[in-house]
Amino acid sequence: MKMKDLEKDSVRKLKIDDGADNQRLDNFLLGELKGVPKSRIYKLVRGGEVRINGGRVEVGYRLQLGDEVRIPPVRTAVPVITPATHLPQGGLRLLPHILYRDEALIALNKPPGMAVHGGSGISRGVIEQMRLELPECRYMELVHRLDRETSGVLLIALKRRALVGLHEAMRAGTIRKRYITLVAGRWPNPLQHVKLPLHKRVDDNGEKRVTVRDDGQTAHTIFRRQQRYADFTLLEAELKTGRTHQIRVHTSHLGFPIAGDDKYGDFELNKRLAKQGLKRMFLHAAHLEFAHPLSGEPLDINAPLPADLAGFLETLNHDQAV
Repeated sequence: MKMKDLEKDSVRKLKIDDGADNQRLDNFLLGELKGVPKSRIYKLVRGGEVRINGGRVEVGYRLQLGDEVRIPPVRTAVPVITPATHLPQGGLRLLPHILYRDEALIALNKPPGMAVHGGSGISRGVIEQMRLELPECRYMELVHRLDRETSGVLLIALKRRALVGLHEAMRAGTIRKRYITLVAGRWPNPLQHVKLPLHKRVDDNGEKRVTVRDDGQTAHTIFRRQQRYADFTLLEAELKTGRTHQIRVHTSHLGFPIAGDDKYGDFELNKRLAKQGLKRMFLHAAHLEFAHPLSGEPLDINAPLPADLAGFLETLNHDQAV
């Protein structure tokens, strides 16, 4: 990204709307003063240069609706946005992938191969790309995450109240998440509840690894058989809990690894599947049902199976007895 010379802003006075209501002051300032170190922001607040309604506050102050925030002149790097900088690697824009949008949230059909956020060598993820494509949205945060290779419905909050409400719904278990996955082997039951506790750790390479362990966190997945193939089964997986890699570990532990899964799957099988056209893990977030966090309106967001996964299914031999 090209950068202009450092520019000096004038004093700004911002009125807090419901997009920042109840947000910590330091987090609000980090969003307003992009590129400014956190230590510098803390110094501005503690020195009284940042004021709320004319008075001093602590960095942990929770903003209230209608508060006036005084932000002093701060030297920041201002990005020069050109059409080329809007495009991540591969030239993929995300606005055409929006499934639903209103003033509070966006439901995106996340493409496979794109991380939800930057870091660990990834300069730009979904959230960074969306902020570039929708610069008019002052507040934008991920509601949840999907693995890099997983496609499908991903929620992004455009108001803080929406983020808080959706997180509360997730904790209460009132958001229904359903995935489509293809597993190796012939899944025996049309309907199967899997309750296997999961333990998460970080290995020597810094990667997350999850295993079934008695002292792990409760994890519950409901699997519904959709279609049998000669050597595979297409399943719908409904998450009743939202543990890291939950579907992948539950299926693998039962002896039915997800096709193309490079962490918990069958590596020799994956090599053969790649030659047949499956270039990534067969896991797609297909449905998300929930009450709108502000209006309470019921929403049912659906993302169709992507062309790469649908095309691979066409190469398999069907067994119609499901």
